[in-house]
Amino acid sequence: MNGPLVDPGSVPAWLRPLVEVSGELDSSTFTRFVPPEVGYRRSAAVLILFAEGLSGPDVLLLRRAATLGSHAGQVAFPGGGVEDGDGSPVGTALREAEEETGVDPVGVRPVAVLPELFVPVSRFAVTPVLAHWQTPSPVHAVDPAETAAVARVAISDLVEPGNRFQVRRAGHMGPAFAVDGLFVWGFTAGLLSVLLSLAGWERDWDRGDVRDLEAALRDHEWETR
Repeated sequence: MNGPLVDPGSVPAWLRPLVEVSGELDSSTFTRFVPPEVGYRRSAAVLILFAEGLSGPDVLLLRRAATLGSHAGQVAFPGGGVEDGDGSPVGTALREAEEETGVDPVGVRPVAVLPELFVPVSRFAVTPVLAHWQTPSPVHAVDPAETAAVARVAISDLVEPGNRFQVRRAGHMGPAFAVDGLFVWGFTAGLLSVLLSLAGWERDWDRGDVRDLEAALRDHEWETR
């Protein structure tokens, strides 16, 4: 069940709005997709890890290896499928983040759980876990066969209007970001876009700037290697 894991008053003021609103959200806040009533789906979790960086709040992102069979080369939050022993989506998110980026979970404080979201292309039902990185630790691409790069991306850069546009694919449009050498689209960009708005961080940007996804991928091809 989604909602705060801690007293919202105990988190930094810039993160508090997201913790406060987390219990009022449902999947339709983030996506139009609903899980199938029958058929295969696999549970997963991602860690949305916010910290106070040199340029203000930032979030941890990674770029998946281009050789992976699923979501190859895409920018994503640390995360993956549930495994025996995880105990909860929080356990899955923390384990995956440590395995993929080397983040020390001791310095991470999970603060809220968001609604489970269905990703049709991979048939994952993903639970996003919000966390405050109280004591940031060094991070890196632990296994190059899975992770090509890891970065802390400033929220101020994500909300910069010039770094935002929309991409179109098969008649559907969704938000995208081009920042710090990362091209963010799909599930991750959609989730980020909603969170920026809910937190009150969003700045006006040109939603009329719509680009063909395949063309955008070619334009940013060097960034996905």
